[in-house]
Amino acid sequence: MIITSINQLDMNATYSYADYLTWRIDEYVELIKGKIFKMTPAPLNLHQDVSGNLFNVFKNYLKGTKCKVYSALFDVRLLKEIKEDKDVFTVVQPDICIICDSNKLDPKGRGSIGAPDLIIEILSKSTSKKDYNDKYNLYEETGVREYWIVSPSEKFVSVYDLINDKYELRNHYEEGSVPVGIFENFEIAVEDIFAE
Repeated sequence: MIITSINQLDMNATYSYADYLTWRIDEYVELIKGKIFKMTPAPLNLHQDVSGNLFNVFKNYLKGTKCKVYSALFDVRLLKEIKEDKDVFTVVQPDICIICDSNKLDPKGRGSIGAPDLIIEILSKSTSKKDYNDKYNLYEETGVREYWIVSPSEKFVSVYDLINDKYELRNHYEEGSVPVGIFENFEIAVEDIFAE
């Protein structure tokens, strides 16, 4: 049976990336440990402004390096070792991610396989619980080195660094500049992140 609507899926079932690839649905979803999470409707303009600002800064900085920046929609399969699609149960769509190991880019062009070096999630009312809990825990346990949570409405950036396999809050930035921990001598002004 071809799945054309999320309503055809059993929200209590466990699904794999192989299942996910067969769906022909209009809704965007993520899989976290095999469970379906609906993504929110199209983000507000403010969310898009912040995402665009961050993407542009990173894109310009990374020119000529081995690192690449990607924005949603971009499948990130979070796993510690390469597995068959049927054995992968987590695929997320971070707002922005940076990958410096080209071996983590799917040779078929289907996103990444493994933890990005840095992930940024931009908060909205409907995603904040998932970003602070489910995704925080998921990114920590799969080895994402640096995790930013950005609030467009409150204009702050919280940065977590992975130290000894646990996230530690580096700082909560409301002004000044945010150092990008995975790179030396690179920081982004808070006012540039939230520029309209």
